[in-house]
Amino acid sequence: MKNYQMPKDFLWGGAIAANQAEGAYQTDGKGVSLADIHKYFPDKTNAEIGEKQHAGMSLAEIKANLADKNGYYPKRVGIDFYHTYPKDLELLSEMGFKTFRTSIDWTRIFPTGEENEPNEAGLNYYDALIDKIISLGMEPIITLLHYETPVDITLNYGGWHNRKVIDLFVKYGKAVLNRYQDKVKYWIVINQINLIHFEPFNSTAIPNDVVKDYDSASYQAVHNQFVASALLVQYAKEINPNMQMGTMVADSTAYPYSCKPDDVILALKRNRMQYFYTDVQFGGSYPKYALHYFKEAGIEIDITETDKAILKANPMDYLAISYYYSQMVNSEINTLKPDSVSKNPNLKANPWGWAVDSLGLYNSLSQYWDRYKKPIIIAENGFGMYDEVTNGKVHDDYRISYLREHIQQMKNAMEDGAEVIAYCAWGPIDIVSCSSAQMEKRYGFIYVDLDNEGNGTGKRIKKDSFEWYKKVIETNGESL
Repeated sequence: MKNYQMPKDFLWGGAIAANQAEGAYQTDGKGVSLADIHKYFPDKTNAEIGEKQHAGMSLAEIKANLADKNGYYPKRVGIDFYHTYPKDLELLSEMGFKTFRTSIDWTRIFPTGEENEPNEAGLNYYDALIDKIISLGMEPIITLLHYETPVDITLNYGGWHNRKVIDLFVKYGKAVLNRYQDKVKYWIVINQINLIHFEPFNSTAIPNDVVKDYDSASYQAVHNQFVASALLVQYAKEINPNMQMGTMVADSTAYPYSCKPDDVILALKRNRMQYFYTDVQFGGSYPKYALHYFKEAGIEIDITETDKAILKANPMDYLAISYYYSQMVNSEINTLKPDSVSKNPNLKANPWGWAVDSLGLYNSLSQYWDRYKKPIIIAENGFGMYDEVTNGKVHDDYRISYLREHIQQMKNAMEDGAEVIAYCAWGPIDIVSCSSAQMEKRYGFIYVDLDNEGNGTGKRIKKDSFEWYKKVIETNGESL
């Protein structure tokens, strides 16, 4: 497969999220998003930080963090991309980026989500940002919601399980689509819509102590996101049919622990409930296996006839996926719960427990392509690791190795028929980690001199991987 020729118009690039990079907390009228109350805990281990993220947030914690004057909230600071984006984007352009994915922070446009008119200062910022991306020859890929739900929606509506949030999000989405309909072709409506069990508060904005049945509330929240997404697809096609509207999932494919039938069937059922999200958004209806799962689990979702018609009439145009690691399930230990997994003894992991598995990307791309025959954007792929600066240099061969192997498997999947149109390396410039709020969990080709508590010069330093990825793009994937 080394002779496979990548498409000449393939979009090589990278991706960030507004809330992890911009900083500029409450600048130019910005409101408070869920990310802005994600506190850094210096005394917790990586495992403890992960467990806390999976647990979500209580209403008391939310209110305490809003009132906190002493704690450090890294996403309020980010890497100051709000002010440094021109030079940062020029560094990415130096690598030859063909595309750049970022998000628009809902709270910069509608600070509480309830305003009648958008905040013009916020729109002006994104005017300049998108214009800069385009001027550097990059195709913008814009995410409408990347864990940036206004915290007021949690406080006033309880989160996404309240149907009123559909209208609030659609209002925001329409304002943004109207503004950039002639500048942005590729849109991801909601980032990683399937992560309600791994990042529950980020995904649903629901406090973990205010609903009687958290599972039902979570799936209701996802249903409301399905409907809101479909309504925005409908609107986008009305104002500019050339806009491509995508859904995005984090790959959570599970391998069976063994060839024992119980392990194989558990993996099949687990994977089917991961495909549930895309089955609904591409197929336009709830599959029977999902309805059966909900019934068996006692999960109740309010699905109206109007909802069904909206979903059926407005399927997504393409699939965006994030891929970092694979998972495994053992029928003697694990259940159908998405966060019930076992460690794969055949794989090595990074310090955060993310198993390195490039073949898993081949598997994921192939499975999604075979199932949907829809164009695929790899919206995130990367290797979080501790980096060290030595004599002004960062030697990150481990990152190069990870990305090389994953890009090769992407090419292998494309050789076998998968229509992948873009590859976005995650965090091409170091940003604050989504899950841990750490700065030291670095992904970038560009090092940013800031530590976990925001100390440092903010200086940008090219890592060894900078020149490597530049060569990959220059040769259109021939030189890995």
